[in-house]
Amino acid sequence: MSKRALLEVIALDPRDAVAAQAGGADRLELVTDMAADGLTPPRAAFAAIRAAVDLPLRVMLRSADGFAAGDVTALCEEAAALRAEGAEEFVLGFLTPDGRPDLDAVAALAEVIDGCRWTFHRAIDRAADRDALRKELSAAAGTAGLDTYLTAGSAQGVEAGVRTLLAEQARTAAGEPGYAPRILVGGGLGLGHLPVLRAAGLDAFHIGGAARPAGWTAPVEAAAVRTWREALDQPVAEGA
Repeated sequence: MSKRALLEVIALDPRDAVAAQAGGADRLELVTDMAADGLTPPRAAFAAIRAAVDLPLRVMLRSADGFAAGDVTALCEEAAALRAEGAEEFVLGFLTPDGRPDLDAVAALAEVIDGCRWTFHRAIDRAADRDALRKELSAAAGTAGLDTYLTAGSAQGVEAGVRTLLAEQARTAAGEPGYAPRILVGGGLGLGHLPVLRAAGLDAFHIGGAARPAGWTAPVEAAAVRTWREALDQPVAEGA
């Protein structure tokens, strides 16, 4: 029997979180302001969601749209406040203007979250060199806890990035340096992408809008999440 695939769902509030859990989500990514593609949620929102569900929660650390770190000191203060509130997992990732990983910003936040597990988010899809980014982060001091890359394989989304995702999964399976973190596929992900991705060994998937058939102004629907859970629980067809 194949290993159960992880399904992560974006949640903005407790109502989203309860619906996602009811639909079969394994983990939530907590954000606010999807008009800016997801920013750090208020500490009170994190506390309310944590009280509403018993799923693992990965909390976004991001202060503005785009992938520049901005005010790192202020972001570190927010991270510290979330840690004090009980947050144990995070999402972060920043680029320099030339598309390289902003190692200083990442290290500063990694120090504050103090070994907590974290995802490097879709900044990787805007990097000048994806392979170099992975290797720089792998080799850098202060990046303990990095266990996941959230990626579509392309800035244009999964449809454009499938080949990259398959190639990177092969490098992960081969144990190449820089490829140890798990690939979490998200960004324009559709149910139709699952067979080929699952057959290649990819086993972690992230949805946002797909959990909200009525759009981002409406809440997560448990039935929509359940559709994804059921699809991921289907036997994996080899060579799909």
